[in-house]
Amino acid sequence: MNIKFPYSFFLCFFTFPTVFAQYTEMINTNRPGGSQGAFAVGTNVLQFETGFSYGKEKHDLLETETNAWAIDYSVRYGFWKELLEVSLMCEFQSNNVTDNRSTTAREYSLSNFKSNTLGAKYLIYDPYRKRELKGPNLYSWKANNRTQWADLIPAISIYAGANFDFADNPFTPEPEGKISPKFVLSTQNNFIGGWVFVTNIIVDRVTTDFPTYGYIVTLTHATNRWFSVFLENQGLKSDFYSDQLLRGGAATLINENFQVDLSLTYSFKDTPSKFYGRAGVAYRFDMHDKDEYLEDDANKELKEKEKKDKKDAREEELVPEDNGE
Repeated sequence: MNIKFPYSFFLCFFTFPTVFAQYTEMINTNRPGGSQGAFAVGTNVLQFETGFSYGKEKHDLLETETNAWAIDYSVRYGFWKELLEVSLMCEFQSNNVTDNRSTTAREYSLSNFKSNTLGAKYLIYDPYRKRELKGPNLYSWKANNRTQWADLIPAISIYAGANFDFADNPFTPEPEGKISPKFVLSTQNNFIGGWVFVTNIIVDRVTTDFPTYGYIVTLTHATNRWFSVFLENQGLKSDFYSDQLLRGGAATLINENFQVDLSLTYSFKDTPSKFYGRAGVAYRFDMHDKDEYLEDDANKELKEKEKKDKKDAREEELVPEDNGE
């Protein structure tokens, strides 16, 4: 079954509301925002996403100025079911720091992995499949093309992963190498007109002395088949590092398997303040060969009832009529 999805490349990985399967004919990515959508890439899809960032940081209390660059990358693969994907997400950063606390400025460099996380995401609830089973309103074009109360019910997925942190890492809270868990609850609303709203609730490194709690909210708008823009807010709370970040940017589709993007990140704090530019690409190897319909129990029961009705009808045809003799 081949279905075209005009907004399926949504800059933050989003699929069109009326799909049964996770797979879409055009690439759907987590770039260039920082959140995870509720949907997976689809079975037998191997996807690579990477970006390069460059920016400046200024810490008013420590009187430091930093020029930094970073490379982030992720590998995503869907297997077994359309509902499931596994992923490896990493980020490496290098800082050139100038310390102005003395009469003579001191310069030094720091570099290491900010994150190395291996995990899996599973879709636990998809309201859009139920709407597809129900079908459109045959008597009202307006009812099918406006926002309804049902649109406020999101798709929901859960993510569980493991952080692999290296020893003597200036970007992680523990001095020694550690493995710690990460959990994300993702919700996703697909609205009419190419709007998608995603929220992430994040619990990270809870087994360490410096657990991190956070959220990300992302609003994306596909202006046409090829181009999309987004705005995002992220909050982090930890004894090691807390911040409020604002991101914005755009992505464009080169072909059905290749996307490029640009974005900016700004921090509301001054301990440190941050301003980064980011450019990235995403490419998928599409080995998907069969759409898996995500049928719920109600649909299965309906099919079983239809089979029973057909069987009863055949049996009635085989029963000879009583002529009263």
